[in-house]
Amino acid sequence: MDEIREWRTKIDELDRKLVALLNERAQAARAIGRLKSQTNMRIYEPDREKIIFDNIARSNSGPLSENDLKQIYERIIDIMRSIQKVEIGGESAPISDSTERDVND
Repeated sequence: MDEIREWRTKIDELDRKLVALLNERAQAARAIGRLKSQTNMRIYEPDREKIIFDNIARSNSGPLSENDLKQIYERIIDIMRSIQKVEIGGESAPISDSTERDVND
């Protein structure tokens, strides 16, 4: 039981770090949203998403598969897009299971 407790303590520590990093990423997404609104850029940029997915695939040393990470990042990107919508529109954007592709297609 002590070993499980130690691993759970480690997970709790990692979760705190992930929360901090995700919030830092959200701040960057907000700043990008403001810049996009000033230049009339679209929120959804498929070329940028491909770069992100390529980057995480290159950075991956496991044990998560490339597909696992892609699924995680698809959700992160959806939420970051929602943050940008708020920044551009000045109103709260609902976070849903749909992607920008679903909305635009």
